[in-house]
Amino acid sequence: MRIGAVSYLNTKPLVEGLDRTDVPGCSSPIRLSFDLPSRLADQLASGQLDVALIPAVEFFRGEDYTIISDACIASLGPVWSVRVLFRVPPAEVKTLALDEGSRTSAALTQILLYENYGIKPETVPLPIDADWHQANADAILIIGDRAMKPIDGDWVANWDIGQKWKQWSGYPCVFAMWVARSGFESHELADVLSNARDHGLDIAEQIAAREAETYGLSYEMCLRYFREFLHFHLGPEQRSGLEKFYEAAVRRGLAPAGRVPFRYAESVR
Repeated sequence: MRIGAVSYLNTKPLVEGLDRTDVPGCSSPIRLSFDLPSRLADQLASGQLDVALIPAVEFFRGEDYTIISDACIASLGPVWSVRVLFRVPPAEVKTLALDEGSRTSAALTQILLYENYGIKPETVPLPIDADWHQANADAILIIGDRAMKPIDGDWVANWDIGQKWKQWSGYPCVFAMWVARSGFESHELADVLSNARDHGLDIAEQIAAREAETYGLSYEMCLRYFREFLHFHLGPEQRSGLEKFYEAAVRRGLAPAGRVPFRYAESVR
């Protein structure tokens, strides 16, 4: 089975142990690969992957996809690793720099500006390796470890996207899910992915110790991220939040209409 995931810090508890050739509970070998979110979405759509951990907004845009596992990347409130910094009041934003590392966070930012203030600012790309301080825009979306470190400079507002989403929608924010391509079915894989998540959370201390330096974080910051800010279960509230996200994305013109109800594997319900 061909499975794809991004190599971001927030995915580490979900993929722990999946790089083995003999994953417990799986009768077929797993080939795990890592790539950029946009490329994973393209590979899933073309059939090069059977299952991928893709951004929620890419799931909205795909066809005949199934959410195959109750493992996901979500937040119940503040997420810490996704921020929007404002040089002007949010209602006055005319230009928005979007970190190219996350299409879901880009969509969430545009939705929140539209739903709260009725504005559709011009968007400009912010390359992953670019110095975000130099971005020439009224507001800047930054993600990952650079959003988790102390933010310098004078900013009119500093949004944590997970927190702003919860305040506006009343629901958790779902950033990414395990999604199967059209025609792929595997009842055992749902359990394998859930068990990998459970194992990853059980050894969160070991993962934090192993990964912290790579991402320029302290062990304590890394462990807090896993335990306090991220949520890895796709329960009823998360599914409702995902549907709310989709409806708002359709209104903003960021996703095609007619994709609900979503398809879930039997084990997710």
